[in-house]
Amino acid sequence: MTMLNLFRRSPDPHLLVVGMTGVKLGERFLQIGCAHGGRLGAIAARVGLSGRAVAVVPDERSAARARKGAAEAGVLLDVEIAPPTDLPLASGEFDLVVIDATGDGAGVAPHQRAAAVHEALRVLRPGGRAIVMAQGRRTGLAALLPSTPSAWSTEAESVLKAGGFGSVRTLADREGLIFVEGIKPRPG
Repeated sequence: MTMLNLFRRSPDPHLLVVGMTGVKLGERFLQIGCAHGGRLGAIAARVGLSGRAVAVVPDERSAARARKGAAEAGVLLDVEIAPPTDLPLASGEFDLVVIDATGDGAGVAPHQRAAAVHEALRVLRPGGRAIVMAQGRRTGLAALLPSTPSAWSTEAESVLKAGGFGSVRTLADREGLIFVEGIKPRPG
């Protein structure tokens, strides 16, 4: 066993992300932003051929990252370049929306948070889920490095609640990532 193997977390580096999203075969999945193409590809792989995976990213650099992640995972992924505040998608089209707020490629600036959450609510079907994936505290040896959790990590619950989501809760704060989920209320 090499020294490098001692520090590996898991044979599948995206196991946590896929598990926290809870994406299922046949679902319609949208990711807003793409800070890490490999994570996007791993989630998109779970919808299979009977589902649909879409990424909306702010620029060509993020689009290239999303396409590369999809190609490496061997999945079909539609990539749209648009602001997170004006998604070029139909209302009620998706079962799951993930807002990737983990890095520079996220494409959701602080002044865009409320509008991006509003758009996520619009494109979700009633009962659909939105998950904000934000940078949290580093763990393990990485905790020794200087870092600051993103503002999303402390504000995601309140932004989702203010945006009209119900049953808002923090799912996990693990491996330097925070996952916050909200459910689009059903009518009546």
